[in-house]
Amino acid sequence: MNATATPATSTPLQDKLIDYVIGHSGALVSALVVIIIGLIAASWLGKLMDRWLTHRAMDQPMRTLLVRIVKLFIFAMALVIALGTAGMDVTALIAGVSVAGVGVGLALQGVLGNLVAGLTIIFTKPFRVGEWIEIAGVSGQVTKIELFSTTLLHTDQSRVVIPNRKIVGEILHNYGNVRQLDLAVGVAYGTNLNDATAIVRRVLAANPRVLKEPVPIVGVTMLADSSINIAIKPWTKVEDYIPAQVEINQAVAEQLRAANVSIPFPQREVRMLNSV
Repeated sequence: MNATATPATSTPLQDKLIDYVIGHSGALVSALVVIIIGLIAASWLGKLMDRWLTHRAMDQPMRTLLVRIVKLFIFAMALVIALGTAGMDVTALIAGVSVAGVGVGLALQGVLGNLVAGLTIIFTKPFRVGEWIEIAGVSGQVTKIELFSTTLLHTDQSRVVIPNRKIVGEILHNYGNVRQLDLAVGVAYGTNLNDATAIVRRVLAANPRVLKEPVPIVGVTMLADSSINIAIKPWTKVEDYIPAQVEINQAVAEQLRAANVSIPFPQREVRMLNSV
């Protein structure tokens, strides 16, 4: 016996969908064209606005935010127009999205808190990309400011990502684009201090990482038990902070030794008394 194939049956929903596509094929094609045009227009206007804001020397985080807002706004308008063209009730859709947005907002309070904090940072500009800051128990050079987080580059080349809500309202120490070194060297009490400080100043003047302005601070800072401590406090760019410390310490030690300036070390004198 030959088996007879039963025709595939479709559900009422599939039938309605097929009828809708057939009856509104022209509107659906028009809606698709509107969406494509919207994507192209959003991309083109976003690039155009980015170039315009770049020429106005606007900060990168602010420029990125405005470009994203413009692109999202244009695409949203194109999507609404496309849905209306396809025959949907746009008014009811907007009302439904508004109600859903309230629920999503309550569920994503932490995310929205980061977003609001990110907008606050971008508009108030307490720090900029490239500056060295200390906040929330961490420190580093700001490499990226985004809507939800800020990224710092630590001295060991690791990256610290801080949620923006942890930044707003906290005490912020912003070093800017330069940092001051806090070095010191001890010399013997019989040393000619003018000669010793002159040697230190020559070392700083010869180091290309040390900034000429502000003028480095060099002078006696402490009369210790076994030495006179000379403070060495030059300024460097943020990226030169660690290398400059190594170079200056080595050069100061070498130059003081070459000039026969004694660098003492702590000593203790112990006397043993024989008891009878």
